Amino acid sequence: MKVSLPVPARSGWLAGRRAQARDKAPPGEPRTIGYLYLLPALLIYGAFVLLPLGHSVLLSFYEWDGITEGTWIGLGNYQELITDAQTRAAFLHALVLILFYSVLPVAIGLLLAALISRTDLRGLTWFRTILFLPQVVPLVVVAVIWSYIYAPGAGPLNEGLRAAGLDGLTRSWLGDFSWALPSVGLIGTWVQYGLCMVLFIAGVQKIPTSLYDAARVDGAGPGHEFLAVTLPNLRNEIAVALTLTIIASLRNFDLVYLTTKGGPGNATSVPAFEVYNQAFEVGQVGFASAIGVVLALIIFAITGVVNRIAEGKQ
Repeated sequence: MKVSLPVPARSGWLAGRRAQARDKAPPGEPRTIGYLYLLPALLIYGAFVLLPLGHSVLLSFYEWDGITEGTWIGLGNYQELITDAQTRAAFLHALVLILFYSVLPVAIGLLLAALISRTDLRGLTWFRTILFLPQVVPLVVVAVIWSYIYAPGAGPLNEGLRAAGLDGLTRSWLGDFSWALPSVGLIGTWVQYGLCMVLFIAGVQKIPTSLYDAARVDGAGPGHEFLAVTLPNLRNEIAVALTLTIIASLRNFDLVYLTTKGGPGNATSVPAFEVYNQAFEVGQVGFASAIGVVLALIIFAITGVVNRIAEGKQ
């Protein structure tokens, strides 16, 4: 015959507390397990991104040609960056390219998204695919195609102008000091607008149709409907598009290197190209690192401002 002994009150209290803790604990594995899952990716990210970034910051305080022993000069490279006219011009060119790489593609993408979302025609899927195609074409191919289009002799652009009787407008587009930078910028516009359009079309599709119906009941036309309904509801998509395109404009190297190599003169030189030029052509690795660090800080600052505006913060 078994005799059940009474459970001490203390033991019963502990069991009750453990049961409450189990009930309050979130489902799944403990939070620390999640960090262990992330650890391999964090290690790879640290080894291939954070460590090289920290090394670049360190090199920016040295005068080093990449071969011999470097000399500590403190902020000397940053002082030279501010006083060097060619480097200042490269950063100004990058700001100009933001207009072509970011502002114009976002505006064109908004316009196309507004038109496509209001149109119910057959073949729109193929139309969207064609417009998005420049985004997936390798930039090397893009540079070769547009170099041919801009060719000063029998290039399609100049030939089209001559056929239209506008011979006075023909020029060496990539070799003209005044037109080389806008010409490169227009290539960026052609590449980036498809991405913006796809982002905005996806954003329009999640806007409740009841908002458009209410706007039409109030007598809103297409323009007022776009400003009052579509644009405010695309704030997050616009922030993403601005962030991606601004980063692309400031990191632009491929198109400049393959089309103009920074020329004519320094008319199309940009910071990313100057990093390459100073490090591998001139042999000023420390100065190139300083340019790269400043460029990274500018990218972080601009994207931070864009994200704060998108979140509605002042």
